[in-house]
Formats: sequence, structure tokens, C-alpha cells
Amino acid sequence: MLIIPAIDLKDGQCVRLKQGRMDDDTVFSDDPVATATHWIEQGARRLHLVDLNGAFAGAPVHKNIVEAIARKHPTLPIQIGGGIRDLDTIAHYLEAGVQYVIIGTKAVKEPEFVTAACQSFGGHIMVGIDAKDGWVATDGWANVTQTKATDLAKQFAHVGVSAIIYTDIARDGMMQGVNMPQTVALAEHCGLPVIASGGVTNLDDVKLLKQYPILAGAITGRAIYEGTLNLREAQALLDS
Repeated sequence: MLIIPAIDLKDGQCVRLKQGRMDDDTVFSDDPVATATHWIEQGARRLHLVDLNGAFAGAPVHKNIVEAIARKHPTLPIQIGGGIRDLDTIAHYLEAGVQYVIIGTKAVKEPEFVTAACQSFGGHIMVGIDAKDGWVATDGWANVTQTKATDLAKQFAHVGVSAIIYTDIARDGMMQGVNMPQTVALAEHCGLPVIASGGVTNLDDVKLLKQYPILAGAITGRAIYEGTLNLREAQALLDS
């Protein structure tokens, strides 16, 4: 199981949002490449990048930063989400050295696009499912749909998706712990590797995650930036 640092990109800076609200952000760095290097030095085995502006715009905004991080750390697996709505964008990111591309809003609105992406780029496609009270949210979390997260995940069980990244919006950036019941239920329901996101705060949360080997990992942001969680200690705990 991996602890994966999040680098959320907004206006060229590394930020963290609270519950996905673009107007409630905390800036942690104006040098995303240096931030990536820092987390790698702290033992990160993968990075989770999010183009926040891209998620709202419907097209990538921070391609140059993502490419710069991939060039700087060519052997490190990177997963990127935010504004990925066509096959050309996926191809561009993979050619730039990104390992995994995360499809979010498009997966909800056009599930067949995920199938096509998996057929074209097998082994490199993840689906990001962001939910509020169990209901899927899209477009940078601006719209809550009438689709259950568990039902959406199950649609992708046999099309070649590498993993589901499940974010509980109510927990994201709030330092309140992971919504384990919903996250584990999703993993059991779809049978795919699931990476938890939202709420990882301290080592107690990591100890809880470790009790559920059905999960493939967890993404952490605010906790490692504010120092309530030590990345190296967290990964060591999962490895033990």
C-alpha cells in the first residue's frame, strides 16, 4: 500500500482546497517542481498531480508544469488528473513521461470514453470518482449528480482500468480522517484497486488504512504540508 503525496496546481502554485472550493485555498508553494522533489526526497514512490484550473476549464492548463516534473524525475510514477477529456491529451501526457492518467468528469458523462482510453492506452488509465454523501460530483466538484459512486465504479470493473481513486469531498482538506466505510464498500463493490483520497490526517489514519489490504493506497495533501503526518513514517508503517 502506498502513501501518495498530492500536488494540486492552481494558477501555477501548489495549493490545497477545502472540500474542493476554489475560493478556499491555501498556497503552500510557488515552485511545484521543487515541491515534487521534496516529497521524493521524503520517500514518495508516486506523485498525484491535479490540474485544478484544468478541471474547471475542461482542458489542461498546467501541462508545462506536469512535463517539467516528469522530466526532472523520469523514473518516478506520476498520476495526473484534471481536464482530461480526449485521447490526444492522454497521449500527450504519456509521451511526456506520466505513468497514469486519471479520467474524472468524462468518466461520468461518457463512460464509453474510459473503455476507449483503456483500449488505446492499456495499463495507464485510472478513473477518479469524487463523491458527496455517496453521490458522484463532476466538473471540479461543482455539480453533484444522481449517480451513486459504487454503481459508477462497477461499470469499469472489466474494461481495463488500473485503479479507482475515490475522494470523499466532505473530508477533502478537512483533516477529519478517511471515510473508510464508503471507501471500503466501493472497493468491495467494484473489485478494482482503490486509492483512498480525502481526510488522511495522521498516523492513526494510516494505521486504520493498513487494516484494509483491499485498498491499494491513499493520497495525502494538507496533512503532509502542515506537518501532522510524516510521509516517510507513514510509508514505513504501511511497509512493516
